[in-house]
Amino acid sequence: MPPMDATTIVFAVIAIFVIWKLYSVLGTRTGAEPPPFDPNLHRDSAGAGAPGAPRAPGQVIRLPGAAHEPQAAPPPLADPQRWKDFLEPGAKAVPGLEAIAAADRSFDPGNFLNGAKIAYEAIVVAFAKGDRDTLASLLATDVLDSFSKAINDRIARGETMETKIVAIEQARIDDARLVGGVAQVAVRFVAKLISFTRDKAGKVVEGSADAIADHLDLWTFARDVSSRNPNWRLIATDSGH
Repeated sequence: MPPMDATTIVFAVIAIFVIWKLYSVLGTRTGAEPPPFDPNLHRDSAGAGAPGAPRAPGQVIRLPGAAHEPQAAPPPLADPQRWKDFLEPGAKAVPGLEAIAAADRSFDPGNFLNGAKIAYEAIVVAFAKGDRDTLASLLATDVLDSFSKAINDRIARGETMETKIVAIEQARIDDARLVGGVAQVAVRFVAKLISFTRDKAGKVVEGSADAIADHLDLWTFARDVSSRNPNWRLIATDSGH
């Protein structure tokens, strides 16, 4: 072997030093290295979220059956007890009220009965006065025709009628049903009225101008639940004393 000169020895030492430095750096993990390559990580996005498919960083995996858009809240469970404070004793109106409430989420029995009492007073007073405009806004056509006939007959006899509501003591739901998209609710009213009719000469021929009479009325109101009009109309009446 030929003898090595000094230059060769120097380059050999430098090479060994460089190799050692590279090894000392590249062969040491710092904790910041990327994870090993996963061939499944970059699959086509169409398979993302499928059972058993890998999850890319930040990807949300939807539960089976989850919709892509928020769903409306489910209807409340039927609770017959929620109606009990608004019903006549023994009334079988719960199935009908449940059907109405399911078709019209705005239906509230308390608000309905408050409105029914206002309508009762307005209709009774308007009938006595012969106020057909008010009646037309509150009555179904056939009921309006019946009331109008009674008013015409009274006028033809030369009679006048006066009615004062002293109190509506009770208004409770007697029956309810949903018929072809039309809600029908029957309300039993217990009221105290002063009501009388005078003839041409001013003589009281019916009722009493002084005595308070108890009235028991069963009125049925209806409304198309698909309509934007929130008003109910009187579609049937039945009276008793």
